[in-house]
Amino acid sequence: MRHLAIATGLLAATQAAADTPVLSVYTYDSFNTEWGPGPAVEQAFEETCGCDLQFVTAGDGASVLSRLRLEGARSEADVVLGLDTALIGAARESGLFAPVTVKADYALPIPWQDPEFVPFDWGYFAFVGLKDGPMPTSFVELAESDASVVIQDPRSSTPGLGLLMWVKQAYGDAAEDIWEELADNIVTVTPGWSEAYDLFLDGEADLVLSYTTSPAYHLIAEGDDSKIALPFEEGHYMQVEVAGMLKSSDQPELAQQFLQFMVTDAFQSVIPTTNWMYPAVEPDAGLPEGYMTLMEPAKPLLMSAEEAASVRDVALDEWRRALSQ
Repeated sequence: MRHLAIATGLLAATQAAADTPVLSVYTYDSFNTEWGPGPAVEQAFEETCGCDLQFVTAGDGASVLSRLRLEGARSEADVVLGLDTALIGAARESGLFAPVTVKADYALPIPWQDPEFVPFDWGYFAFVGLKDGPMPTSFVELAESDASVVIQDPRSSTPGLGLLMWVKQAYGDAAEDIWEELADNIVTVTPGWSEAYDLFLDGEADLVLSYTTSPAYHLIAEGDDSKIALPFEEGHYMQVEVAGMLKSSDQPELAQQFLQFMVTDAFQSVIPTTNWMYPAVEPDAGLPEGYMTLMEPAKPLLMSAEEAASVRDVALDEWRRALSQ
């Protein structure tokens, strides 16, 4: 009888698992680490959805889009989380994303109205270094210095692509000249943000391409105020990270529910101290105290999704030519 009871219990558990809908969300690696937002988001959403939320990681943000475009309508993803304003144009051109309706009172520095993509956080790119290290105040001054830098590959990484847009918007036709001058400063180009930041923390470079919010992590999580984001005279390029639902999703209602959940306090309140970015919607408790100490760019820069898509290939060619010399 004992064996029969065990078998019956296993059968019931198996049946329950089979009846539980699965929501598959493609995202970038750092989002679903033990220190990233993923675990907290998964737990909070599963408490409300009666579903199994599964994050599938695929490198950095640009790599996620590359995988999705390769898979096309055959993709098992229901939602893609971790694209940004520099990738929205390419994502829209893929024809893979469905219109969504999400209501939110956004706390973004720009108006947001997009029929397919929902913002979940935002920030400014910056070079991060040590307070007692090199502190150039512009791309020109950086190129003229001996400071060593680690950056990310714009073909696989959204920060890397953001840097490409930053230089292009600041310098236009002279962008390739800036890259040629910067080439000697660049120690290496990594596939994604995590690898680059780890190299910086290991002392392999004076500076790393990251965010103005990165010092908040060290201050809040480690009590370390030695890291600083350098203000640049050219201004700082903005990143708005977004998520979207696939037309091919077999869980469209659940996907829509998740996108609406993204702009609730349960999701937004974990962003500042897990993804270390500004939340797209102001959390009920406000921002952590350490955020009040962060550098605020005097000149925000941002291309529209359409403009970013139109200059991306040209800017990438300029970058490749300059760094290959």
